[in-house]
Amino acid sequence: MSAPAISVRGLDHAFGQDEARRQVLFGLDLDIAAGELVVLLGASGSGKTTLLTLLGCLREVQAGSVRVLGQELNGATEATRIAVRRRLGFIFQAHNLHESLTARQNVLMGLEVHGRVLRAAEAAAHVLSLLGLGDRLDYLPAKLSGGQKQRVAVARALVGNPDIVFADEPTAALDRDSGRVVVELLRGLGRARGTTTLMVTHDTRILELADRILRMEDGRILAG
Repeated sequence: MSAPAISVRGLDHAFGQDEARRQVLFGLDLDIAAGELVVLLGASGSGKTTLLTLLGCLREVQAGSVRVLGQELNGATEATRIAVRRRLGFIFQAHNLHESLTARQNVLMGLEVHGRVLRAAEAAAHVLSLLGLGDRLDYLPAKLSGGQKQRVAVARALVGNPDIVFADEPTAALDRDSGRVVVELLRGLGRARGTTTLMVTHDTRILELADRILRMEDGRILAG
């Protein structure tokens, strides 16, 4: 049996110091298999985004074990975290596009992060076309709708063929059909090449597409 893409044991996390210290994660245990699409539900403030940032090497692990793609992150050097991060894709609710770059150029930035430039323009055009933006390749963000901008951000995260995708409310700005296209694409990548997805969402329209649904409350995982 292959090792999980993500394995967490006894994960605690807190913000602040001394009297201002506030613990937000409590003894989390979690395994996510390669290729699995897992949805994480929970109220605002339950710890979902904090967990994503720790797994995505965007924060340092304070206590417990976090293994991502076989690499232990607790005590890892910054160089090690950067190396792992290059194998990850990130989709956030805010699209964070560069307004002076076209849709294709914004997606190309995702390839630069991964250090992959072979046939880059073709790869960018291909993934944008999969998301229904084949006729918007050379549009600036100002000429795109909110949903189209979010799909560009999704394309930017996926163009480098990451091993794991972390998605924080990726369909919040999308209509039902566009949101389903995004999640079906993520699920398809899991089936075809073993891409793992951990998605935070409040979008009940796409829950049926998940392989597994987890729920968080007050910094703890309740069920999975």
